[in-house]
Amino acid sequence: MSERISREELVKIYNVEITFFDELVNSGLLNIHTENEIRYVMYEDLPTFERFTNWHYDLEINLPGLEVIHEMLKKMEDLRQRNRELMNKLSSVADKYEDG
Repeated sequence: MSERISREELVKIYNVEITFFDELVNSGLLNIHTENEIRYVMYEDLPTFERFTNWHYDLEINLPGLEVIHEMLKKMEDLRQRNRELMNKLSSVADKYEDG
């Protein structure tokens, strides 16, 4: 099983409000796993939690702002991936014309 940390431990370590954690979960920004009524975050999801925590507490970005930024970054990454795919296709088409 992958490593995980409980919600209670996480809010103590990062010194954040438990309501902030719950808001991230309720808004779909943070994935959790529940076992025996204990909420856990997988270690692989910690960078996401840390990013939202930094934005919220250091930059004073509220939850709706976090949601907007998160969606914009996802769209940017999707566009980057699509751009890479199109550039690869264009490159292969150009190679065919150069060889032909």
